[in-house]
Amino acid sequence: MTGRATVLIIDDEVRSLETLNRVLSEDFDVLMASNTQEAEKLLQSEMIHVILCDQRMPDETGVEFLSRVREAWPDPVRMIISGYSDSADIIAGVNDAGIYRYITKPWHPKELIEIVRGAHELLDLQKENETAALEMKLTTQTLKRQVSEKKTIAKKHFHFDRIVHGKGSALGETINLAKRCAEFDISVLITGESGTGKELLARAIHYGSSRADKPFVVENCGALPDELLESELFGCKKGAFTGAYQDRIGLFEVASGGTIFLDEIGETSPAFQVKLLRVLQEGEVRPLGAQKVRKVDVRVVAATNKNLEDEVEARRFRGDLYYRLSAFPIHIAPLRDRVMDVEPLTHHVLSDVAASFGKVVKGINAATMAAMKTYPWPGNVRELQNEIQRMVTLTDDAMLGTNVLSPKILRDYESNENALIGEVGLLKGQVEFLERQLITDALVRHRGNITRVADELGLSRVGLRKKLDRYDLKKVTWLEGGRHG
Repeated sequence: MTGRATVLIIDDEVRSLETLNRVLSEDFDVLMASNTQEAEKLLQSEMIHVILCDQRMPDETGVEFLSRVREAWPDPVRMIISGYSDSADIIAGVNDAGIYRYITKPWHPKELIEIVRGAHELLDLQKENETAALEMKLTTQTLKRQVSEKKTIAKKHFHFDRIVHGKGSALGETINLAKRCAEFDISVLITGESGTGKELLARAIHYGSSRADKPFVVENCGALPDELLESELFGCKKGAFTGAYQDRIGLFEVASGGTIFLDEIGETSPAFQVKLLRVLQEGEVRPLGAQKVRKVDVRVVAATNKNLEDEVEARRFRGDLYYRLSAFPIHIAPLRDRVMDVEPLTHHVLSDVAASFGKVVKGINAATMAAMKTYPWPGNVRELQNEIQRMVTLTDDAMLGTNVLSPKILRDYESNENALIGEVGLLKGQVEFLERQLITDALVRHRGNITRVADELGLSRVGLRKKLDRYDLKKVTWLEGGRHG
């Protein structure tokens, strides 16, 4: 649950107000109003989670007031408390004001506390379930089950073991490092180029921690101007700035008890960094336009593709915030430095993409894989994923061939001198390696056309086929859109 709930009580009888305050104040932050005008002022200035309103008041009924509240401040859970149980009032409350509960007097203190606690829990569950409409006909139990099911799936999907990498990859050591820090409540700073999988590692850290049953919330700090970013992270009151049409609970409060992932933290302004530092130091947020601060318990995992030490030296990033965020730094190497990851990543992504596109693609041939291993992947894993999606879209064959590779990857492969470098020992090994590479290159250039490859290499078709068998290159001739000849 997101901290301590703020409950607004509205009743024109002073004794009733005092009694409700006495019963609820031990478990909740209570605000009191003796009429609807006072209540509106509090709704304008404070973050209210639950409203308890008397039904019969001099100026207007509770249902009439909460119907207006529903339009202006739809987030708080609205409840009527009354000594009258007129069925017409109850029906109007449900239909017009979106009333969560209609509580009749006399009420029992313990039962009332549980009802208010349940209302706050409902609000939390709806936020986690990415819906702000209390009008939805979902019970607390239904929402609990949905959130629980999503978390179970997420734990399985974002486990450390699901991060694909090859044998001997630097990513293996990175994962081991992340596993060690996951169990401790420490801030983590993940660095690496765009597309290397920083968010995936952050999710694995969250779901490998004691906070796994609580929310994991993501914000891209480079995508919003300061005012909107503050509103997203810290919350705001209606009218706090142009465009603030309703109260908003900030992501720090939504993530309370769990983890917040601040991506592209290096893109934030110095002014915003001061405010973020205060949140991290004090463990509390002040929504824009609100008077009171809200306590939050959040683990922060931040990420950047910049060298923040250089940014600190250049005075573009606050040193005190950097040291607060980088208690445990983790670096993810670019894909060009992890060539052994290309093949397992390709097969993993291909399986997912083919299934989602509804196409039968069984694999990728040797020549195409050789070209993909040579390419430096400046966009890292994200670029590889995009390339495979493009290839699956274009192919009409069961095996992905070079005919569906992007021209830039083929050009890079054909011009890269490293394509002729391998682990060689004796002269015989060098000759065989070079011969195998020359045949592979020719097959790529001629799209598997055996006649043209044989002509270029000065071989007969029979001689070429023998060499294809010898070097296990026969699968290269599974045509990439060309003809065998």
